[in-house]
Amino acid sequence: MDFMLSKYGELLIFLRDNYDVYTVEKYLAEKPEKHFVILRHDVDRSPKNALKMAELEAEMDVRSTYYFRYPYTFRRETVEKIAGLGHEVGYHYEVLSKARGDPEKAIQMFKKELEEFRKIVNVKTICMHGSPLSKYDNLELWWHYDFREFGILGEAYLSINDPEICYITDTGRNWGNRHNIRDKFIWKSINKPVKDTDNLIHILSEMKPEKLYLTVHPERWGYSSVSWVAGYVRDFVFNLGKQVLRSVRE
Repeated sequence: MDFMLSKYGELLIFLRDNYDVYTVEKYLAEKPEKHFVILRHDVDRSPKNALKMAELEAEMDVRSTYYFRYPYTFRRETVEKIAGLGHEVGYHYEVLSKARGDPEKAIQMFKKELEEFRKIVNVKTICMHGSPLSKYDNLELWWHYDFREFGILGEAYLSINDPEICYITDTGRNWGNRHNIRDKFIWKSINKPVKDTDNLIHILSEMKPEKLYLTVHPERWGYSSVSWVAGYVRDFVFNLGKQVLRSVRE
């Protein structure tokens, strides 16, 4: 079945064998010119799935970035274990949504939540959470403030500004953008339908893009039949809700 952790392992083999794999922090620090993939994980739900994925990557000598939401997926033991495996841990902020659009209130939340992360790990990069049910865009916090004032090297959307990068995400349990409500980016995308992960590997093998940026959500990738079914049902319900929300907004 697709979206099993074993299938993700096949994708990892392809990426590892054809690209230099970068965390977000490492990419921003080194700015490679080509033959790279930035590998990012948004831990929106299920820290347990995130740990399983992080362990698989470490076994394959791959290091990636894990962004945790506070307090929803922020689990001290899990964060420590993933960081201990050599992965980058970052802050998946959604404070403007929590503050109902009040930037002053939101930045105070941001500082407080960032401090909680830094009690465990040295957070150097951040990434906004899309909060699809909210009318507020968390990126707009930086219209009013500068994240660099908090010792942050970069933001996973705003700071990766190479338009030649090919961006791919598993949002909505597919490798396209059909269920992607919030993400706005300047990067390229695959201009053809992608049926499944095997097809994605095939397309990338043919296209041979020199610059890749992958966002993968660990809760979507089952490590057992039970966890796979749970992820499938959750994605079905969320995708249906997004379709209704998109129709209402339009």
